[in-house]
Amino acid sequence: MNRLLAALALVVLAVAGASAQQVTAPGKPTPKGSKSSAVPVAPEPPLPAEAVIETDQGAITVKFLPDLAPHHVRFFAKTARSGGFAGTTFHRVIAGGIIQGGDPLSKDKAAAARYGTGGLGLLKAEFSERPMTRGSVAAVLRPNQPDSGGTQFFICLGDQPSLTGKYTIFGEVTEGMDVADKIGLTPVDGQKATVRVEIQKVTLR
Repeated sequence: MNRLLAALALVVLAVAGASAQQVTAPGKPTPKGSKSSAVPVAPEPPLPAEAVIETDQGAITVKFLPDLAPHHVRFFAKTARSGGFAGTTFHRVIAGGIIQGGDPLSKDKAAAARYGTGGLGLLKAEFSERPMTRGSVAAVLRPNQPDSGGTQFFICLGDQPSLTGKYTIFGEVTEGMDVADKIGLTPVDGQKATVRVEIQKVTLR
């Protein structure tokens, strides 16, 4: 009996030793054939200083304000790099007030009834106390939804103090306000432009 127990104990020790040898020791390289699950993440490009919005009426240069709204600046830049603004229009015009563009739906002439509803609900607000003055560039919002910014933006043609702190300002026009003013004279039906003023491309620099 004692001999049987001793034999079983030796078998158990032998199995345990064999199992231990199969465990990869800490610090040893991963065996060939195995793949790492880690996926390299490409670094985000640096924020640009400005954007040039080229339209069929001329160019508008916008200086970004990343200290006020870094997420909005980055999103605008990302949209520009992907060509997302090309072919969109300034679909909403209030003479002496604002011009509004950037809606991806405005690329489609057949979707005119839906202009102003596309490209929203993608960004949280980055409100500031910076005055909404002539040349300010800010994100469009859905009514009563502060965290609904997106691709649409507007440019102030005059001071708009009633809008200060209610919309995210992420840029200011440094060149081309005469072009913005010209777009502000586009014929409208109510506030909807009846003539297409297209954004041809947006160049970052």
